[in-house]
Parts: sequence; C-alpha cells; structure tokens
Amino acid sequence: MVESDLKSGEAEAIVLIKAAPQVGLKHGETVCCAALDVYGKWLRLYPVSFRYLDQGKKFSRWDRIRFRWRLPNDDRRLESRRVDQDTLSIVGSLKQSERQSFLDRAIVTSLDREREAGRSLALLKVEVRDFRYQKKTIDEFLTEKAKFESLRAQRDMFNSKNLIPYEPCPYRFKYRYKTDDGDREGTCQDWEIEATFYRWSREYGEKAALEMMQKTFGEDYPLKGMLLAMGTHSVYPDRWLINGVIRLDHIQQLSLL
Repeated sequence: MVESDLKSGEAEAIVLIKAAPQVGLKHGETVCCAALDVYGKWLRLYPVSFRYLDQGKKFSRWDRIRFRWRLPNDDRRLESRRVDQDTLSIVGSLKQSERQSFLDRAIVTSLDREREAGRSLALLKVEVRDFRYQKKTIDEFLTEKAKFESLRAQRDMFNSKNLIPYEPCPYRFKYRYKTDDGDREGTCQDWEIEATFYRWSREYGEKAALEMMQKTFGEDYPLKGMLLAMGTHSVYPDRWLINGVIRLDHIQQLSLL
C-alpha cells in the first residue's frame, strides 16, 4: 500500500507553525499547527488542545515530534491529519545549522501555483510592503474573550488542570506583501507575535511595545530575511492565511560558516 492510500499511521515531523488559540463549537480551544515531515511533506496537525497538553508535550517551533494520526472525515485538504494527542512526544529539535537546508526544498514564491497543485500549506518567500497593527473594537475583543472564559468555566468542571485564563490579543497584526502572483494582504495568526506583544507590553508599556513590533516585524525581519508560513482556510480553500513568520537571518548566517 502506498502512503497516499493510508487512512492512519505514525509520523515524525519538524514543527513550523503554531497559530494563536481559537475557540470552536466542535473541538473547544484548539491550536492549528503544521509541520514538515522528515521527507519534506507538509502535515496539518489538528485539533491540538495545546494548553491542556502535559508540560513535556508542549512543543515549540523546530521541535521534532512523533505522533499517531488518522485522516479527518470533515477536512479534505491534502495535508490535514487528526492527531492522537496521547501519543504525541517530543523526540528532538532541528539544529540551527540544519534549518536552511531543511527549509530550502519547501520554499515557494507563488500561492496560486500551490493551489493549482492541490496544496493548502506553503512556506512563502515574499517582498514585504508593509506591516501594521489594527486595534480590535471593544465588542470584538469582549466577544472573543467571553468565548475563552465560557469554555474555561465548562472545562474546569471536568478537568483537573488549573490553567491561566487565555487573554486574546486586542490587536491584529497585518502584512502587505508581494509574491509572484502580485500584491496580497493578510492578518498574521502566529502565536509568537501575540506572545511578543504581551511580553513587551509588560516590560515597556503598550505604546512602546507596538513601536518595537513595528520595527522588529516590519523593518528588521524583512531586511534580514523572513518567510511566511501560509495555510488555506478550512471553509474557503482559496483564502490563504498567514499562520507563521519564520526568521532567516540566523539560519543564513550559520549556513555560511
């Protein structure tokens, strides 16, 4: 039986995408993650209740993870896998000196070509036109926050883990960028960007944090080198979302040594 015929199995892959948590009716609080397996094949890992994982299972970008999976019944995207979280384990991490060569084979410059080939995940090389932040309305923020608080109250009745309440980000962070297909724009859903905003806000205040993010993600990253990790929407397959931002400057410097 060839790999494409398999309905379930075990995989080992390097994590590249960990989007910010979302609340859904079916799976509750989940994080959309994606990884490249040891053969360079994309895998979308969903649903992952990341904050409810045991501490030893909470993976980061560049971690090598192993898990059992099955094909989903409600998601026909080529790369999508349903992960058995109980089987998930971290078995290593990709060294910095190995990252450039590992990513090279996955980098693309056109999302249209990826869609034509039936793919729904991509590591995109772009020319950044603009990075900016947009404050959510009070209603948007409170509605989003209420979803997490309601879900947490429900889960606390049946779950022994005492989680810190998740605070959704009050801002959206957006990129405008150029590819072979022309100019595009999208909201960045990378969890690391939200975490950076909160960390810098605590240390320097909100105004200074936003200014620092503008410089870091809008000036420094594009100048030194970056990729956008992209994924299509589950309901709207032609809509690409920015799921992650990957720096290339450290990788490229090490590859020259």
